[in-house]
Amino acid sequence: MNIIKLDATESTNSFLKELSVNSDLPNYTVVVTDKQTSGRGQMNTKWISEPNKNLLCSVYITFSDFPISKQVYLNFAIAIAIHEALSSFGLPNLDIKWPNDILSGKKKVCGILIENILKGNKIDATIVGIGINVNQDSFSDKIPNAASIKNITGESAAIDDVLFKVVKKIEEKVLLLSTKQYWVLKNEYHNVLHKKNIPSMFKDDKDVVFMGKILEVDTSNGKLLIELADETIRSFHLKEVTFV
Repeated sequence: MNIIKLDATESTNSFLKELSVNSDLPNYTVVVTDKQTSGRGQMNTKWISEPNKNLLCSVYITFSDFPISKQVYLNFAIAIAIHEALSSFGLPNLDIKWPNDILSGKKKVCGILIENILKGNKIDATIVGIGINVNQDSFSDKIPNAASIKNITGESAAIDDVLFKVVKKIEEKVLLLSTKQYWVLKNEYHNVLHKKNIPSMFKDDKDVVFMGKILEVDTSNGKLLIELADETIRSFHLKEVTFV
């Protein structure tokens, strides 16, 4: 693991992406910072974090032969890895909320942003941005569902300890990709998928509220499959459906 530590940066993903263009980076190069001024989440949302309290990092991973058609398994691998790493800190009721938020109960403790670097029909490398709330005591009213390891367990955690456990687990799960053990990743992901097979209220992108239950993630396209009350099945891309 090659670690680059920064006091502050706009975005660890952006920093690492620019570095990868101008340098021949070793596999598992990690950029970690105490402060982000323009942290990003899924679909250009902002990731807000108090300086020096949380883990803000990005991991550069290279592949020798990984087709774009299998990219959903990369998401599975990263989400499972962080879920397993966080479980060692005593967080109760850990789930993965599709596609890759990590929840403890109903509280979000981690967000993930995966940005792939393509070469033809293959993923040449990926940059995995990770924000884990570690020791922050309070959060903005704009993010009422956020919480930290310290909030939930009552115990502070060493940020470096969280980092090393996360990267070690990522290495383990990415190895399953390289050996094409996709079924293992699929099973592990669905075993901890938030609200799977539990009747829940949803709202689609047209503000229509409906009852349904999550069946699985379609591995051909990454869409979430939800069975409705009439037993029909609808599929949703990211941001097309939310819990009510």
